[in-house]
Amino acid sequence: MKGLSALVLLVSMVSIVNATPVDTYEFKSVDNQKRALSLAHSLRCPQCQNQNLIDSNSPVAQDLRLEVYQMVDEGKGDDEIVEFMTSRYGEFVLYKPRMEAKTYALWLGPVALLLFGGLIGFFFIRKQRIAEATNQELSTEEQEELDRLLKRDAK
Repeated sequence: MKGLSALVLLVSMVSIVNATPVDTYEFKSVDNQKRALSLAHSLRCPQCQNQNLIDSNSPVAQDLRLEVYQMVDEGKGDDEIVEFMTSRYGEFVLYKPRMEAKTYALWLGPVALLLFGGLIGFFFIRKQRIAEATNQELSTEEQEELDRLLKRDAK
């Protein structure tokens, strides 16, 4: 019985943690609402750092969500809103950083590491195959000596 009540308590606590904030902002149109929600999903909360503006409960995220909603309803374009947020909070607010000279390491780093690992694997396997190919066969005399030693060790 205690286990069941602990399970019910745990499930109720998990559902509270997963609750998302409810915004009561009224958009001028359904299209504006979809666009604003899409933009807010693509922007990172500067305080939480690992959540987008929709998923975050922080006051900063609430303010930024409201700002995005208002800017969309004012008729500003997506690029204009993103530019405003990045000028205010830096490139950090973008979940998908732009492809610029300062972000090349971020974009190309994983590919370079994958290629480097592949080259290491290639040379390792090649070295192993060369070593196997150059193994010399034992002469009959050496084979007999090996068999004799192995029989002696087995006893």
